[in-house]
Amino acid sequence: MRKGKLLFVCSANSQRSPTAEHLFQNWKGKWKTKSAGTMPEVRRNPLTQKLIDWADLILVMETYHSEVIQFSFKIHREKIKVLHIPDVYVRYDPELIQELKKKVVPILDDWSSSNH
Repeated sequence: MRKGKLLFVCSANSQRSPTAEHLFQNWKGKWKTKSAGTMPEVRRNPLTQKLIDWADLILVMETYHSEVIQFSFKIHREKIKVLHIPDVYVRYDPELIQELKKKVVPILDDWSSSNH
């Protein structure tokens, strides 16, 4: 079975998306993960068209990130899901991990059942 490719996106790629990338890497043996940031001046792993094309599913932390992606890259809008997780957490914050699990797991379960 082919693994799904999941891209997490936040602003600077320093707190939320790297936490999500680590947390969901090889989730249930079904996912490969990467993460990127949208802010050109501070992003550590910049969002690129290559990453957009690589991903089967893109999970962004805020609506703003979805807007940036749709404006700046060629993408099918259906590929993007907004998690609505604000930029108030540090990397690996237990509350962030709980929020990610609560919001991401249902999306992954739904995607896996409808696409495989």
